Amino acid sequence: MGILSWIVLGGLAGWVASLIMHRNRQMGCIANIAVGVIGGVIGGWIMSLFGSTGVTNFSWRSFVVALLGAVVLLAVLGLFTRGRGR
Repeated sequence: MGILSWIVLGGLAGWVASLIMHRNRQMGCIANIAVGVIGGVIGGWIMSLFGSTGVTNFSWRSFVVALLGAVVLLAVLGLFTRGRGR
């Protein structure tokens, strides 16, 4: 996958993950892209534990893998920032 595909898929996955985790008001476009791209790496790693491939091309399966990783990332970040004010 090219860098532009990573940015587009990461942005979409990060945005949907922020909606799911109710953090959309706290995040901007750059944060959504970063969370989505990092989420794609995390999701790919999680999928490799089950013997499957991760994010390989621009498809719905790759989007779901990146979304899963982004939700996991936001959940872990939420554990560390729970006590801070919004």
